Amino acid sequence: MYARFLTFLVFYLISSQLQAQLVNTLRWKADSSYNTKSFAVAAPFYVQAGEVAEFPFQRKRVYYDAGCCYALLGQIDLAFKYLTLVVKTYGYDNLANIEKDADLKALHTDKRWLPLLNSIKPNPIYTDDPRKARLITTDVHNFWEAYNQVLKDTSRRMQIYRDQYLARATPGLQDYYEYKIRTLAKFVKSQEKLPKFYASLRPNTLKVEAQKPQMIDSFIKFKELYPAAKFPNVYFVIGSFSSGGTSTSNGLIIGLDQNCRTPAVPTDELTLWQKNNFSNLSELPHIVAHELIHFQQGSLANDTTLLRAALVEGMADFLGELISGKTANSRLGVYAKGREKQIWADFKKEMYLNRASNWIANSAQETADKPADLGYWVGYLICKAYYDEAADKKQAVYDMLNIKDYRQFLERSRVEEKIECL
Repeated sequence: MYARFLTFLVFYLISSQLQAQLVNTLRWKADSSYNTKSFAVAAPFYVQAGEVAEFPFQRKRVYYDAGCCYALLGQIDLAFKYLTLVVKTYGYDNLANIEKDADLKALHTDKRWLPLLNSIKPNPIYTDDPRKARLITTDVHNFWEAYNQVLKDTSRRMQIYRDQYLARATPGLQDYYEYKIRTLAKFVKSQEKLPKFYASLRPNTLKVEAQKPQMIDSFIKFKELYPAAKFPNVYFVIGSFSSGGTSTSNGLIIGLDQNCRTPAVPTDELTLWQKNNFSNLSELPHIVAHELIHFQQGSLANDTTLLRAALVEGMADFLGELISGKTANSRLGVYAKGREKQIWADFKKEMYLNRASNWIANSAQETADKPADLGYWVGYLICKAYYDEAADKKQAVYDMLNIKDYRQFLERSRVEEKIECL
């Protein structure tokens, strides 16, 4: 009986992992086809991804994308079929997005369009009032409930995390799973690789409430600097040490397991990069401030240059520091001290090329002598130089969040002159 159970468990784990890989492969094929405007190819891939998806929130996403493709193809009945499915079965609630989605323009004159919109129960994603911002810890409590069950029945680890944590995910955790975790197997593996680490985290992850006033103070300061600011929901989640924070259309998502360092948490199981990017619990408000800036960056011009990528991240560090009192990546400034000219010289060689992978999210290049993510520091330096040059500080903040010409912004910052004077 025991041997038969082990065989079943191994089969379950493998089949679950293969299912997740299949979903990701189908979505990759769908997204690639969509990006080349091959909508007739993309639509069936999105539908197939929905049929094998692990979680309802994944089906909601891919069926919505299928509806968009069918709308673009002029196959109106199929478009309404999948959009109605995501609204009525999977609880799609982003009314603002569906109303402005250009992919769905062909549906606007159909008699089914307004009833579909009227059936959506919108979930408020942001507020203009910083004092009314919602900081949500539901996922943290759900994780520890699941974790308690896993300790009692480790053989059902996958199923418990699936049912008690990820299947109950807030919109924030749903996005975090999609962009930063990707598969249930990866999530579970991260727990298994760091048993002492995760066993010690609980007290620190439950201290978010005490830091909320400091976070709201940063929001208020940002509103003073940038009157157009929006304050989204802030979701705190337990991830797989794959991201300390991110920003999506649903709000700000903070990976608490990467942001709750105290002396009581052992780090001997962590890799070099993980140790260097395990932030102190006291710095959590600065991480939130950084991600708040990202939520405001929808008006930035798009291109693939390293310069843009560095400014996107460096701006979040600089403005985050301005409103919270400290940058979210202070270790980079410590490393750069005395090395400014060399870092700048290296950056200049690649700044107008598609080379962000050498400067941002390049954890594989981290060494004991040189940190990854130095693009954040360069972008911070440029934004600080621009701000210091400006007589009107509010205008400088507006300019940053609405850059249309990155080369011109760089020139106006006069950062190179300032580096040469160091």
